[in-house]
Amino acid sequence: MTTKAIWTTRREAMALLSGAVAGVALGGDARAQAAPKRGGILRVSAFTNPSSLDPATGGAGSDHAFLFTMYDTLTEWDFDTLKPRPGLAESWSFTDPTTFVLNIRPGVTFHDGTPLDAEAVKFNFERNKTDPKSNIKADLATMASVAVTGPMQVTLKLNTPDAAMPGILSDRAGMMVSPAAVKASAAGNLTRTPVGAGAYAFVSWADGERIVVKRNEKYWKANRPYPDGIEFAIIPELTTGVRSVTAGQNDLIYQLPPRQKVVVDRSNTLKVVNGPTLYVFQIFLNWAKPPFDDIRIRKAINFGIDREAFVKASLAGLAEPAYMNLPKSHWAYDKSVAGLYSYDPDKARKLLAEAGFKEGTTIEIGSYPDQDSVQRQEILIEQLRKVGIGLRFINAPVAEAAGAFFGAEKRGSGLLAAWTGRPDPSLTYALMFTKDAYFNGGRAPVPPELEAAIKESRASEDIEIRRKAFATVQRLVMDNAFVVPLAFQYELVAMNKKVQGYRPNLLGKPKYDDVWLES
Repeated sequence: MTTKAIWTTRREAMALLSGAVAGVALGGDARAQAAPKRGGILRVSAFTNPSSLDPATGGAGSDHAFLFTMYDTLTEWDFDTLKPRPGLAESWSFTDPTTFVLNIRPGVTFHDGTPLDAEAVKFNFERNKTDPKSNIKADLATMASVAVTGPMQVTLKLNTPDAAMPGILSDRAGMMVSPAAVKASAAGNLTRTPVGAGAYAFVSWADGERIVVKRNEKYWKANRPYPDGIEFAIIPELTTGVRSVTAGQNDLIYQLPPRQKVVVDRSNTLKVVNGPTLYVFQIFLNWAKPPFDDIRIRKAINFGIDREAFVKASLAGLAEPAYMNLPKSHWAYDKSVAGLYSYDPDKARKLLAEAGFKEGTTIEIGSYPDQDSVQRQEILIEQLRKVGIGLRFINAPVAEAAGAFFGAEKRGSGLLAAWTGRPDPSLTYALMFTKDAYFNGGRAPVPPELEAAIKESRASEDIEIRRKAFATVQRLVMDNAFVVPLAFQYELVAMNKKVQGYRPNLLGKPKYDDVWLES
């Protein structure tokens, strides 16, 4: 389906709720689109501070809204399908099942003026794979070695066939940073001093307040970007962020919760773009420590949550109940797996009794303090209270809470948060459900057959073979109840009418490839 921004009717809006429409703009009157032009500063309201501006060391999916402006990736993805397409690598091929060759686009330079050539790409691969601070080692788990095989060519030798590699390189693992900047930075840390080769170059970061980037005048894509720069205002309270756009202080706000749609619909100065995404709210579980080291308790929570009611109460119906880590629209979705955890409070209570779980015992879960997170918490507290589980949420800002749960502290037994999706589903499963993956909170072992199934999902480029492999992966994940998926939220982006060219995408992470500003 081609994603278009159109002014829609109420009937079309209802079609969106059933997943039939992707990428529509709501409200206002149709008008002719003028030719794109350069100039102006795009002002964006961002709901959280990034965890890091170094793609290798960051740990929050919300970082991408900033990273995508400063770092180009070796491959890119189609907005509608997530199918890989050329980026900094103008072509690639598997010369045999375990040899992957990338031909790097000539003439590209980093923001510091150094060349983005094969040596720079090799440096990035090795840093991402071996640096002790790298959080994306699992992305490149199948890479055994990388070699420069030409001034603008690198060859990856894989330890097993990996058809997911083109998609993987459209994410953090494919974001190229300047080797010179890494070597010059204190301890090789780009957290605060990012140097990439993206459409915009870093200017400043006032922690918790503002991030500023400016146009890369030597950007390799002709006539891009259109704006002179982007200013991100960090506004954690989304209602305040919406007001800033309505008042004209900012131009755009992304990843709005559904409750805000009523607010923006009332404004005659705003337009809304939305569409389905892979963005899923879920409870991450640390199954290495009590109480979630007991599969019966993990299953009880899955049976004890009424996802349909959760979607209606917390997301105004603008979401799809989630029973696994892929939505119905995804090519690898498996209906039989999605049927494993229909709402069954009696089964939940029985499993808890079998596990010796004392009724009313409180489980502490991490999460975030914003209004929408708290609302989701309240709904879950009430639903699980009915099956005999007490929930207590320990809230902290996104970067702090995620770092505490996934990082060295391994704090807490669970985290209510969102998984923002990945271009290839094998990456989603590898990053959460392999032993040493960053998003495996306890770095706990998983059944060998799950590791094998994830590997099998990447062994062939044939879509039907991959679909069957993913059915096995998904069943093993949910049979073991390693996660509690809740709902896939639709992308909801509000902007004033001078913002032109914005397109939604299936990942639900904003990109500004074609955005320009009317005077």
